Amino acid sequence: MNIKLIALTSGVLLTAAALAGCTAGASGGGSGMGKMPGMDHSSSSTETATSDHNQADVTFAMDMVSHHQQAIEMSDTLLAKQGVDARVTELAQKIKTAQQPEIDTMNGWLTTWGQKTDMGGMNMGGDGMMSQQDMDALKNASGAEASKLFLTQMIQHHQGAITMATTESAKGQATDAVALAKKIATAQTTEIATMRQLLASL
Repeated sequence: MNIKLIALTSGVLLTAAALAGCTAGASGGGSGMGKMPGMDHSSSSTETATSDHNQADVTFAMDMVSHHQQAIEMSDTLLAKQGVDARVTELAQKIKTAQQPEIDTMNGWLTTWGQKTDMGGMNMGGDGMMSQQDMDALKNASGAEASKLFLTQMIQHHQGAITMATTESAKGQATDAVALAKKIATAQTTEIATMRQLLASL
């Protein structure tokens, strides 16, 4: 009787051990499955941003950074003057406040994409940008003349930015860059309408 009891007890223990081994194996298998290609969702957003972009995104970010930098320079030039219409100075400050954070954002993308952010100067010309002669004219203008010239130049400048943003919206791949392009196009279209109204009232 005791021998049978011992044998029965040993059998139960062996069965329990076997079941425990199966459970551990299943658990280990599950862990291995988690590392199979396509199953790991722990990739960082930086890695995604690095791979999920194209040349159109790079061109947009580089060109728009330069474009925004010139808009801020134009705004600073106007804000340093006396006798400028208060509505125009308010607009210049608004442009400056809106565009600096966008520059920072785009420079962040360029860094993530392995691109240089210090271009060592701006391309003075295309996409509505002012020439050096245009910039000098704004610096030398005063009072109402400065207000009118700033508005006239900034309308042209904004039109160039809208063209660039439209191209990015159509050809870009990076979701955030395309979203910013659409935001810029919408905001600057509204600002052009405002500037035209101001220009007509001066």
